[in-house]
Amino acid sequence: MASPPARNPTDPRPHPEVVDVAPTLNGALDGHNVSLGLRFLEATRERVRAELTVGPQHLQAYGIVHGGVYTSMVETACSVGAAMVAAARGASAVGLENHTSFLHAVREGTLRVEATPVECGKRTQLWQASVLDSRERVVASGRVRMFVFEGAATLAGETLAVKHR
Repeated sequence: MASPPARNPTDPRPHPEVVDVAPTLNGALDGHNVSLGLRFLEATRERVRAELTVGPQHLQAYGIVHGGVYTSMVETACSVGAAMVAAARGASAVGLENHTSFLHAVREGTLRVEATPVECGKRTQLWQASVLDSRERVVASGRVRMFVFEGAATLAGETLAVKHR
């Protein structure tokens, strides 16, 4: 039996196997994801996709989607991917920096975010994401840099763990 082809060491994808946990995430939505109305379409270590339907709660005073919605979508998608990569080796990941640029105004429709890893190192990860509108136009893009905690780490006075509410 032939061996699988060697993996390209410059490929930023962390693992060749694909396990989609989107159904699990959707079954346990809480906190900010509920307030956003975010639904996961795909969640693997190689790509995270999610969407929301724009409603009045997403709009700012000019009647367009608030920049915080785009930033939250980028942060959430990148964080989920980074957490999956970190968890595969018994670690956790938290955001250090989020840089999101707003490219086009949106008033209604569906917004979809797609995040992919740029680099997954031992101590940090860098993920990038694009937010698309109903016309498939990129309306925001961003990068999130994550810090990786090995084993049981304390953050804000508690052991870092996913809280199920």
